[in-house]
Amino acid sequence: MSEIIDFILHIDRHLFEFVGAYGGWIYGLLFAIVFAETGLVVTPFLPGDSLLFAAGTLAGAGLLDPLYTASIIFVAAVMGDAVNYAIGRRVGPRVFRATDTTSLWQRLLNREHLDRAHAFFEKHGGKAIVLARFVPIVRTFVPFVAGAGYMSRRHFVFYNVTGAFAWVTVCVGAGYLFGAIPIVRDNFSVVTIGIVLASILPILFEFTKRRRAPEVEGHS
Repeated sequence: MSEIIDFILHIDRHLFEFVGAYGGWIYGLLFAIVFAETGLVVTPFLPGDSLLFAAGTLAGAGLLDPLYTASIIFVAAVMGDAVNYAIGRRVGPRVFRATDTTSLWQRLLNREHLDRAHAFFEKHGGKAIVLARFVPIVRTFVPFVAGAGYMSRRHFVFYNVTGAFAWVTVCVGAGYLFGAIPIVRDNFSVVTIGIVLASILPILFEFTKRRRAPEVEGHS
């Protein structure tokens, strides 16, 4: 766990070292991480927003090709969500109906995360596919829930592509434009924590609102 935390907090340094050691294979690494983080419901802990920001920073420094970097991540994000949707469509209904908590899927999936993603999807509908791109953990589970809920493929493809484009443009673009600024470059760990906190603010807001709702009803 400590190695994962170190990788996330110092992802710029690790990517820089990887570029120096393996050169163009960095694009394969970026593709693999983004695809796994968005496409496999068992790997929501992988870096997302911070990884894109770091990749944009390296592109801004001339170590990566900006267009190729954004394109690789975009394709990985679209394919990841598409695979996640397909898995959800295939096994999702059985997971949500299952009462046997010893089944393989029940052990692999975090039911609390699934329920949170389901509530997010129910509230925002198709827009949840786009909005979830900017929310860690929820980003990994919403496509699965969309598939389990039999959202039409046509609508899913539209929101999937739109969300991936917005996510890549904002996160990679921010790294490209601001990553080389000295205060950002010299305090990348703080910036990474800030990105993570900003990403989970919607979850914290919803959690707080849900906790306060019973109290308000109790006083009414």
